[in-house]
Amino acid sequence: MTICLDMMGGDFAPREAVKGIQLYLSETDTPAVLLLTGDEAQINPLLQEYQIPAAAVKVVHAPQIIGMHEHPTKALKEKQQSSIAIGFHLLASGKSEAFISAGNTGAMLVGAMYSIKAIEGVQRPTISTIIPKDNGKTGLLLDVGLNADCKPEHLNQFAQLGSLYARYILNIDNPRVALINIGEEEGKGNILAQAAYPLLKENNEINFSGNVEGRDILLDKADVMVCEGFTGNVILKMAESIYEITHQKQIHHEYFDRFNFENYGGTPVLGVAKPVIIGHGISHAKAFSNMIRLAQKMIEAGLMEKMKASFEGK
Repeated sequence: MTICLDMMGGDFAPREAVKGIQLYLSETDTPAVLLLTGDEAQINPLLQEYQIPAAAVKVVHAPQIIGMHEHPTKALKEKQQSSIAIGFHLLASGKSEAFISAGNTGAMLVGAMYSIKAIEGVQRPTISTIIPKDNGKTGLLLDVGLNADCKPEHLNQFAQLGSLYARYILNIDNPRVALINIGEEEGKGNILAQAAYPLLKENNEINFSGNVEGRDILLDKADVMVCEGFTGNVILKMAESIYEITHQKQIHHEYFDRFNFENYGGTPVLGVAKPVIIGHGISHAKAFSNMIRLAQKMIEAGLMEKMKASFEGK
């Protein structure tokens, strides 16, 4: 198994990425081989400093870097020797089985769409986030920002993609799918919610349980919660602020600790043909390690193949 990691993406690159590799290797019995894209002059001394075994990694020199605020499409076109562009080339050409970066989010999304394409039948790929439940369980929320405006058919597909992810990656058997709405009753909500409900209800690929309200998101009312990316991103940013506020005020509780994004690493782009994982720009070692572990689990579970099979003929 070979996983590609962009070493130059993120505010603390490449040192935290190297520390993440060290952590991953120390905690994994059967690690993947890691292809590291980035500036050799910066990466190699750090690999030696943190005693990363030469057999575990291979550096692929990428002299250019796509900055966090560069225009994604323009940067990918003009910087074909960047760590992100080369990473997608390795993924598209079959030299790696997954690609991870904490760099420019837009460039990662554009690269995923145009380098490896969406799964046939998927109208729009989506991104999700983990939602810690009050009882210790884990939920999944999608979309969280990739698709600010959606059609009912998109939400129906997000539900299907999220169900597969919840089942094979979060290990939730027969995950309950709910539509985020302003009321529990069928027929509630705006035009999008009203039109999406019957599609979800009739979808035999999912276990649809109806509507959930905002107050239910952190409770164990559903395993997969679906909405358009505008609402989902607002919820995601509010959840991040919960962790930041409790951390700043030194409120220590295991529940609030579960809001730390580093515990989950990054978010996969669901609906594209190969695993692409996008990390937070402020990722540290723990997040990088968990992103590699997530990529490995997605490959081992054959998640993309299961998604392809689910959408065949659609």
